[in-house]
Amino acid sequence: MAKYKINTTCVQGGYTPGNGEPRQIPIVQSTTFKYNTSEDMGKLFDLEASGYFYTRLQNPTNDFVAAKICELEGGTAAMLTSSGQAANFFSIFNIASCGDHVVASSSIYGGTFNLFAVTMKKMGIDFTFVAPDCTEEELNAAFRPNTKAVFGETIANPALTVLDIEQWANAAHAHGVPFIIDNTFATPVNCRPIEWGADIVTHSTTKYMDGHGAAVGGCIVDSGKFDWMAHADKFPGLCTPDESYHGITYATKFGNAGAFITKATAQLMRDFGSIQSPQNAFILNLGLESLHVRMARHCENGQAVAEFLAKHPKIEYVNYCGLPGDKYHKVAEKYLPNGSCGVVSFGLKGGRKAAEVFMKNLKLAAIETHVADARSCCLHPANATHRQMTDEQLVACGIYPNLVRFSCGLEDKEDLISDISQALDKVE
Repeated sequence: MAKYKINTTCVQGGYTPGNGEPRQIPIVQSTTFKYNTSEDMGKLFDLEASGYFYTRLQNPTNDFVAAKICELEGGTAAMLTSSGQAANFFSIFNIASCGDHVVASSSIYGGTFNLFAVTMKKMGIDFTFVAPDCTEEELNAAFRPNTKAVFGETIANPALTVLDIEQWANAAHAHGVPFIIDNTFATPVNCRPIEWGADIVTHSTTKYMDGHGAAVGGCIVDSGKFDWMAHADKFPGLCTPDESYHGITYATKFGNAGAFITKATAQLMRDFGSIQSPQNAFILNLGLESLHVRMARHCENGQAVAEFLAKHPKIEYVNYCGLPGDKYHKVAEKYLPNGSCGVVSFGLKGGRKAAEVFMKNLKLAAIETHVADARSCCLHPANATHRQMTDEQLVACGIYPNLVRFSCGLEDKEDLISDISQALDKVE
């Protein structure tokens, strides 16, 4: 496909049907694939030929959709996973193992924080968490000789901090490691982190990319820009023979453009099987076709709600980088000039109890463990997604007991503001 603008890629990227072939991406709902000879299949297992032999590793439907997301992000290779959690786990575990260390922003999704700080720590991988708006000196001080990656979120969920992508990417590269960034909230429509120095981009496709609360999924995109062999001593999994896969050295056989995703597929997906179902991939693609249209409305609604809340006497604070007075407004003007997302977080005067009363009285927005949907929804993170964290960890993530995460859907902004207003009226 020729290089089109991102709006066109949302609609037509990743798949070009041939003469008489399906116009829509076909759902290949099959666990296995037939071959005429053992030799033909053997070439696939040796990674000498492209093709499919078992959907636990790869599926054509998934690959078409991954190719579209790869085009949207400006990468060289991509893969779908069963969830955003799986994508973030794979992105780290593909290059770090027991005894290694990773530097991460402290302002990340609570589920990801728990994955890193608890589960992966049990696997022997240590994480140092640094404030997203730290100084260069503070960031550099977090690195160790065994550091293998740096991780952050473009727009953090739910604190809505905006990361200085270039600063974090430059620090990673100065220490010879890749910068991995979760771009779920911004989506490639509003930010393409690879253009600012990111090496690996992850997504929870469950959110804006699907956009309709229909299909859980994740994605990893490789920029193809990190030179693995230049840092071969740090990344033996990519730069030395993989005896579990016929002695292949991924970085030499597939180069910078394909090594990371090939290893993640041939090794991690083979062993963990966290594949996205072809049905979910098909649903995801339907969402991607309207992503560029929907994001504009989400941002319009988010801006209107944030402006209303900022003036309301019962609101203590509002986090939304589109507000001129927001702490991250300046950095957002650099990385998110066309808007950020439809998620607004805010705190009510009166603390936790006030937040609970407010949410109980909403009529249009539903209380859900979800975000970035066509329908507006809200959550009290301290009682839900982040309840496993201590008060100190919550504060480090920019989350307080009175914080409400409100995800503006595609409804009319005046109706959203009216619903919020009547719910606030019930708060004493």
